Amino acid sequence: MERTLVILKPDAVERGLVGQIIAKFEARGFTIKGLKLARLDGKRAEENYAVHKGKPFYEPLIEFITSAPVVLMVLEGEQAISVVRKMMGATFCTDAEPGTIRGDLGLGQTRNIIHGSDSPETAEKEIALFFSKDELVGESRMP
Repeated sequence: MERTLVILKPDAVERGLVGQIIAKFEARGFTIKGLKLARLDGKRAEENYAVHKGKPFYEPLIEFITSAPVVLMVLEGEQAISVVRKMMGATFCTDAEPGTIRGDLGLGQTRNIIHGSDSPETAEKEIALFFSKDELVGESRMP
């Protein structure tokens, strides 16, 4: 079993898409191990997106992700990282296939609805950044 972090960005929360997106993950068989509504501060947002620092979209992304509440979620399941990323679709909504979350719901480059961890190492780091161990339910079945 694998765990991944998912962030439903301010546009998903503001547009009332949270339940619909969560339902897609549950229907796919993922177990929610952590879930909370939060407003990200600049420090955590910058730490989470540090790999993009210096890129043209970095500052607008930080401004956007801290502008309103987000939903933070830890999902667990078989190949969670790769399956969640396929379900999310391409980063830029205009490139995302119909049937994916971004392809069906995204509105632009920054307003792309959702973030998901891209590797096991990143997932571990991101989960620890946003969740304490006591905020995660159930014992991990991960080795």
